[in-house]
Amino acid sequence: MSNDSKTLLGFDFGTKSIGVAIGQEITGTASPLEALAARDGIPDWDKIGAIYEEWRPQVVVVGLPLNMDGTKQQVTFAAQKFANRLHAKFKLPVQTFDERLTTVDAKATLFEMGGYKKLSKGKIDSASACLILESFMSQ
Repeated sequence: MSNDSKTLLGFDFGTKSIGVAIGQEITGTASPLEALAARDGIPDWDKIGAIYEEWRPQVVVVGLPLNMDGTKQQVTFAAQKFANRLHAKFKLPVQTFDERLTTVDAKATLFEMGGYKKLSKGKIDSASACLILESFMSQ
């Protein structure tokens, strides 16, 4: 078995909160990290830099929030801009991934894991980031 399994970093972009997850290609699974606060979609870039430094991902995936019919909305453009900035700042490939159903899935998964008391905003965003990564890896 080769030892070159990639580490993936996933983001569920939001204007107030950005979910973060780390994934391993070899297992196809992802784990939530602490969600990042954002101000009008702008995160603390130093915190993102620290995440890159700690996990050293080879692939970065940003969920692209589209309308259910596949059209773009205002936040779609903001997420794309976030992806572009990640690429410019950290010089790693950044993929975008259609995340239309992941937030709903994240709420359902968290509910199964322990009901509404676990549905803090940060957890939902980072669980969504996990689902984005796992969906991306399963393709």
